[in-house]
Amino acid sequence: MEVHTETEGHTEGHAQSHAQGRTKGRTEPHTEAQPEGPAQDPAYDVLVVGSANADLTVRVERRPGAGETVLGTDLVESAGGKGANQAAAAARLGGRTALLARVGGDAFGELLLDAQRAAGTDTTPVIVDGTARTGTAMIIVSPDGDNSIVVSPGANAALTPADVAAAKDVIAASAVVSLQLEIPMESVRAAAAAAEESGTRVVLNPSPAPEAALAPELLSAADPLVVNEHEARQLSGLTDGAPGEWAQALREKGARSVVVTLGGEGALVLDASGVSEVPGVRVKAVDTTGAGDAFTGALATRLARGDALPEAARFAVRVGAAAVTKPGAQPSYPTLDELNALSGA
Repeated sequence: MEVHTETEGHTEGHAQSHAQGRTKGRTEPHTEAQPEGPAQDPAYDVLVVGSANADLTVRVERRPGAGETVLGTDLVESAGGKGANQAAAAARLGGRTALLARVGGDAFGELLLDAQRAAGTDTTPVIVDGTARTGTAMIIVSPDGDNSIVVSPGANAALTPADVAAAKDVIAASAVVSLQLEIPMESVRAAAAAAEESGTRVVLNPSPAPEAALAPELLSAADPLVVNEHEARQLSGLTDGAPGEWAQALREKGARSVVVTLGGEGALVLDASGVSEVPGVRVKAVDTTGAGDAFTGALATRLARGDALPEAARFAVRVGAAAVTKPGAQPSYPTLDELNALSGA
């Protein structure tokens, strides 16, 4: 196994004064106050601990049924994975971002590292595993922009709690740690525990949603828990209802705050201050792949800068809307200038 290192670190532009005055504070849990984190300014706005995949995308006129073969477009290879996507989204928006992930010592691994560097992510924590294949995601996109995805975890499955423990100083040096569930669950729990110990805020996107309930220690660390409608309903344990009811159920289960993404309709936010409805931004969807990751990366960046959760969600809705106007995941993520140029932004 080889540990990838990078001497340049994050760019000078990412170390500008927008970080001044930012704290690592989180909303208070329901039961008792947590100790405050370190008072010094964190080195990173966002550390993403998660997956990195090579996306293999084919566009089709319609999805095939069981046992059916359909023709598609030429295969497009691009950088993806929920963790890497969120890191790229945060970095392209100007957030000082680092990624803790595991990739294989192959061409796809280099593709992913090059994409992160181009976005502005510090890839020093990324582990290059010469014994594993880089994770891949096979994506079918229909004409309306919706997609179906099958993921082969590859090296992602080998990201261990020991890898997380080795990065404890990076976790402590971050304002926000963003987590998803495309790496082993024990590694997600280890990252959440390390963040809690250091006073770093946790943004948890429990996707793909587990069949069983989320572990209580993960729910209690989430500030916020970021879920789409399907995930919100499944994890809330409610068979019907509306997003507000699912969010309330998840908060009662232990989440400090909850954001339910509603696609083109925006998002619903529930925290200690109550419920906030964030309207969507109307755009023509070309490809929805990675739009949720763009939302989460943007949300984490704004929370790191001290925005209140509803304000951060309003910004993230705009970023998610911009992302669906272009094909692919990471290639569709906007910079701040591109976001401001979006009609209706």
